Amino acid sequence: MSGTNSPLAGRTGRREFLAASAASLAAFSVETARGYAANDTLNVACIGTGGRCRRLMERLPLIPGVRIAGVCDIWEEHLSQGAALADPKAIKEGTDFRRLLDRSDIDAVVIGSPDHWHTPMLIAACEAGKDVYVEKPLTHDLSEGAAAVEAQNKHKRVVQVGTQQRSMPHLQEAREILRSGQLGQIHKIHLSWNRNQSRWSRPKYNIDPASVNWKQFLGNAPDQPFDEYRFRNWRWFWDFGGGIFTDLMVHWIDTAYWMLDMDNPTTAMSVGDQFAARDLWQTPDTVQTLLHYPDSKLQAYFEGTFINHQNRAALTFLGTEANLYCDRGRYEVRPERDSKVAARKRVDGARDILGLDFYDEVDGALHHLTNWVECVRSRKQTTCPAEEGVRSAAAAHLANLSIRSGQVARWKDVTTKR
Repeated sequence: MSGTNSPLAGRTGRREFLAASAASLAAFSVETARGYAANDTLNVACIGTGGRCRRLMERLPLIPGVRIAGVCDIWEEHLSQGAALADPKAIKEGTDFRRLLDRSDIDAVVIGSPDHWHTPMLIAACEAGKDVYVEKPLTHDLSEGAAAVEAQNKHKRVVQVGTQQRSMPHLQEAREILRSGQLGQIHKIHLSWNRNQSRWSRPKYNIDPASVNWKQFLGNAPDQPFDEYRFRNWRWFWDFGGGIFTDLMVHWIDTAYWMLDMDNPTTAMSVGDQFAARDLWQTPDTVQTLLHYPDSKLQAYFEGTFINHQNRAALTFLGTEANLYCDRGRYEVRPERDSKVAARKRVDGARDILGLDFYDEVDGALHHLTNWVECVRSRKQTTCPAEEGVRSAAAAHLANLSIRSGQVARWKDVTTKR
């Protein structure tokens, strides 16, 4: 979103949106597209080889039959770092990712670019006949959602959006517990992503502007002079990212949707402040939002900050009989008073951090990439196809619209024809 009144081109209400998504999922079949035998080498190109993408690249070779055959980044430093993780004969493309998409020897792509490039790159890759793993959030604006889903389905591509909680074994088990009904009625969900990290610090990066294809980085963003701080901290500027809601909340709201099959929220009521990042970021460093889901008889509350780590990164479903606590290393069933539900937990995280009963996260990225590769070979649907990525990002966009307008954001207002 480039401003509070950015164009929002959705045309349907919430129930119509879900009905259309369900219809597209039913019609969606990639089995007529090319499959890959288990012993075939899958040649993958990685686009936008910054820090997150390189973490994915470290895991790709652990999956049998996968070769990193191409890398692309508009900054020479990231291009070199990405190439170091790729096959020695990999293609290096530092000017335009479309040249990689045009190659017949590239089967699939991993997209790790800034948020404002996710949907344009996804669409281009699908049009080029490539299967896609794309980082979250899938969309940078509500208006991009329909085109992203259409590209996936029209071109019969296997798409995985990078909300990796869906592929974590302990959370898959937690989902079964939740859906069994033993927790009683769920009317409230608490989501948090709190960090005590000075992400707003402004070091001297000393980036040579000549080493960056800045025009390519900007893409559909407004033209502006090269700024090394914005370039390295793009998540906190509206032209390129969406702050804490799209960067962090989207992980847990996606998990909640996957576990409960929730509708889109009718309203979002948000507050945000810059307590530490003032004059550096555009997005707040501390946020809260209340999302209302009346059709599902649910309220969801999210809190996020960079100035305190209380509650850390977690998702809790509050039931009439018991509560289900989830983080990236464990889940716990915590009975309510006088409940007959038995307490239980599963801990997959390797170690307890600082004795605070907060465990290392499991390698969700490896599980999620593995699911994608398996689906590329089988032509089955991934755990998080484009429809789900669009829906999860939409909640974050609605929360941001409330912050930027200073008013309650209503789904019916932003998805009706202007």
